[in-house]
Amino acid sequence: MRSQQAPGALRTATGRRVDASMTLLNEVIERPLDPGYAAAAEDRRTGRAKRPTVAGRALQFALAVVLGLVCVWAARELRVPTGGVTSASSVLADELRERSAVGDDLLAENEQLRAEITELQGALLGPEAQALLEETATLAIWAGTAAVHGPGVQVTMEDSERAAQGEPGTENERVRDGDVQIVVNGLWAAGAEAIAVNGHRLTSRTAIRTAGDAILVDLQPLVSPYVISAIGDPDEMRTEFARTTAAAALNLLASQYSIASTIQTAEDLQLPGGSGAALRYVTESS
Repeated sequence: MRSQQAPGALRTATGRRVDASMTLLNEVIERPLDPGYAAAAEDRRTGRAKRPTVAGRALQFALAVVLGLVCVWAARELRVPTGGVTSASSVLADELRERSAVGDDLLAENEQLRAEITELQGALLGPEAQALLEETATLAIWAGTAAVHGPGVQVTMEDSERAAQGEPGTENERVRDGDVQIVVNGLWAAGAEAIAVNGHRLTSRTAIRTAGDAILVDLQPLVSPYVISAIGDPDEMRTEFARTTAAAALNLLASQYSIASTIQTAEDLQLPGGSGAALRYVTESS
């Protein structure tokens, strides 16, 4: 009789299997099921498999609940910004406010020194130069380098609550430099005589730009809320401002990006003087 051999068990004359170099592939083909799974399946088929006890089922249920809670907590932590980031943003904002307060104190000190210089100039030049000094003071008011006060309006713009909390995806819900520029131009068009943003006076040389999340006014970083103060006739300015594109822009920011804004009148606004223009060229008049 001739012995029957499986195709995968063919051997050479030396007794070595022909497919000896394909051991892993042979294992997959000849034994597709892991021995442990095969033994468990055989136990279930013959009725020798152990049935789970009530305690085992309870333990499995408890482990599933714990695993589900851990997964939910991990997903929630990934969606919500960490407290460290929020606190760091708050620290930076507080530091900006402190630095701004120091800058305001220095501006007030400069105003005092400027007033003393003007007084000393008047005493030195005498009565004959009084008209010249008065004209210089008037030009300083219109140039924005002298402090002024009077009635006017205040427009306040503030980042949305989600942006203030530092939530991701709220970049468009922050006040930008272009938004402040639009409101400032609207107030000029409404008849404003002098304007300041968060206490920084605007002149013909003042730039409103952005650096990161902060808005720069005359190279001074500001943080939300942004208070734009304008001196002029309050009722007339409110009426004319409502007709400008700036009012429509504020309504658009509120409806689409949750950027809140208010406009209110004030009986007496105190605006400091801006930085003076540097003298670059001097020519002798004939």
